[in-house]
Formats: sequence, structure tokens, C-alpha cells
Amino acid sequence: MNASEDTVLSQQPDSELQSARRVTLVGLVLDALLGVFKVLVGFLYNSYALVADGIHSFSDVASDIMVLVLFRISREEPDEDHPYGHERFETLGAVILGSVLIALAGALAWEAVQRVWSAALLIPGWPVLVVALVSVLSKEWIYHYTLKVGKAIRSDLIVANAWHSRTDALSSIIVMLGASGAMLGFPWLDAVAACGIAIIVAKIGWHLAWDNVKELVDTAMPVEKQRHLREVAEATEGVRSVNAIKSRRMGSDFLLDIHLQVDPEVSVSEGHEIGVRAEHRLLEAVPDVREVTFHIDAEDEELQQSVHAAILPSRSAVAKQLEDRWGDLINFHNTCPPRLHYLSDEVSVELYLESRTAVNEDARDQQCLTCQLKSRTKDLPWIGDIKIWYADEFRTGPNRN
Repeated sequence: MNASEDTVLSQQPDSELQSARRVTLVGLVLDALLGVFKVLVGFLYNSYALVADGIHSFSDVASDIMVLVLFRISREEPDEDHPYGHERFETLGAVILGSVLIALAGALAWEAVQRVWSAALLIPGWPVLVVALVSVLSKEWIYHYTLKVGKAIRSDLIVANAWHSRTDALSSIIVMLGASGAMLGFPWLDAVAACGIAIIVAKIGWHLAWDNVKELVDTAMPVEKQRHLREVAEATEGVRSVNAIKSRRMGSDFLLDIHLQVDPEVSVSEGHEIGVRAEHRLLEAVPDVREVTFHIDAEDEELQQSVHAAILPSRSAVAKQLEDRWGDLINFHNTCPPRLHYLSDEVSVELYLESRTAVNEDARDQQCLTCQLKSRTKDLPWIGDIKIWYADEFRTGPNRN
């Protein structure tokens, strides 16, 4: 990555923060002005629906302030306490915002129901229609503006705030309908309109809160996207299969854990390199995936879980057992450390001997050294295949004495 790319990447978060702050401040000022006018005109011209709509606008002001604070926090760099970043502060803010909307809807609905049953229903005045119309036009404009910015910077919180603005526009339409009906001789329609506003606010609040709660409890990405990721990973050279995929959302992106099965005979470094190649392919194929953690498996994971009833001995324990049983046949001080393969509930052993001089004289003339080694370890329930290789004879396969 060159210097110019570094500069662009370092400036991107600041640019996103400025865009989010600008659109939110515009919406905040607009919401405050609309809230004041709605409440005043609603009280002066007998429209509880418009008063409820004004309270809804004031809730938008509170949400705008919360968005400004939480968006800034969510765009901070990862630190020791938050190694994956701070994006979930944005998610938390969306949950809080949705919960506030639900609570507000309940309060508005309760008051509206009480007014329906009240005998003191008054006829709204024509200024109610004017203020409601202005609210519809202005809130629809701020909705499209905020939604465009939210999608551009990939911020669920800004998108959620845009939909909050859309609810204000919809509720103002209901105010117009209720006030018009009341003016035509049905005064109870204004209170019914307030109930309708409460239902809209509650519905959007519920979807907003629930969608983000699913992120907080690490709900996986859609099945179709997981299937695509599996296909991309399995198409990587060296990957035999994908044993498992686990995903969770972090802000607008996904974090991925994937288990890749490779040839059990490859080296650790080759297995890691296969994983690195698969990681790059996954990041290129699905832009929503921000980070991939891969695990290299030597065999099928389900087979491992069903077969492994006991923990196999460690390298040091295996080496001690082998030296105790084979020490008079093989000079372990003149050999490379044995290569161990932990597969199918067994430990297979490969011995790499520099030459036949690594074998004690008493064992060199034996018909089959491998047979002797197997015979001396047949009491070990975990021992698997045993192979011997001699470097000085340039053998291409195991010793077949």
C-alpha cells in the first residue's frame, strides 16, 4: 500500500464523521422548529393529533443528539478494551432509539384513547392542516437526504435515523386526515389519528430495536451469503472442504470464523498459507466481510468430535514412551525429533534417521525394524502407523526392511 492510499484511508473516517454530523445537525434544527410549531398550533387550534406529532418531532431531536454522540464513538479506532472496534455503540444506540419510540407510542396511544372516550372533543382549525403539510414536505426531504448519507457511509444508525424522520412525515399525513375529518363533522377522528400515529411509531421502533438486538446477540449472516462464502473457500487450492462457518455482525460488517480442512500431510506453514489465500479470496468476494479468522483442520471436524473420546498424549509424553520402548534399538540422540500425526484418535509416528548408523548395531540386521517397533508399542492404545525414513539412502518412501 502506497502513501497516497494510506492518506485516503486515514481521511475516510473523518469524512464520514463530518457527513454524519452535517446531516444530523440539519435534521436536529428542522425537528426542533417543527416540534415547537406543531405543539403551539395544536394547542391553539384544538388538535391533539398535531400535539402528539409535535412530541414525536421532539423525540427526533433527542435521537439526533444521541446519533451525534454515538456515531463519533462508533468510529473510534480499536483499542485494548475494544479490539474489534466500537461499531456496536452504534448498534446500541439504534436499540435505545427503537425502545424510546415504542415507549413514546404507548404514551401517545394512551392519551389518545382517553380523549376518544372524553366528551370534550373540539374541532381543529385550518392552521393545523398548513403546519401538517409543511411537516410532511420537510420531513420527507430530510428523510431522503439522511438515507442517502447513511447508505454512502454504510451506517445503520444514520439509516435508522432517516426512517425515524420518515415516521414523522407519515404521522403528519395522518394528522391532516384526522383534522380534515374532524372539520367535516367527525371530531373523534383527530383522536383516532393520534392513535394511528402511535401505531406507526411503535411499529418502526419495534423493527429498529429488534433488528439491532439480533446483532448484539451475534445473529449469523443470511444463509445464502454463508453458502456463497463456503463455495469461495472450497474453490481455493489446497482446501479439501469447509468444516464450519461462524459469523457475527459488527456494525455494518461481518466478522467470520471458518474451519478449513486440508491434507493432513502438509506442513504447518503450508496449511497456514492455504488459509491466507482463502482469507484473501473471501474478503474480495464479499465486501461486507471485514475480518476472517481461519482454523486449519487436518480431518473432518464432525469425525473428530465423534471419534475423540479421550485426550491424546502430548509430544513430550509420546517421546518418553517411545524412547522407553525403542531406546535399545534406535539412538534417539542421533535422530531428528519424530514427526507426529494426530489423526482419527491415533498418533502416527514418522522417524527421520540421518543414516542406518542411527540404529543400534543389534537392530541393523533385523529382518524388519518397523515390525519390532510396532511390536513394542502394541500395548499403547493410541499408537497408529509407524514409518522410518533414511536420509542417506535418498529413499522416496518409507523403509520396507
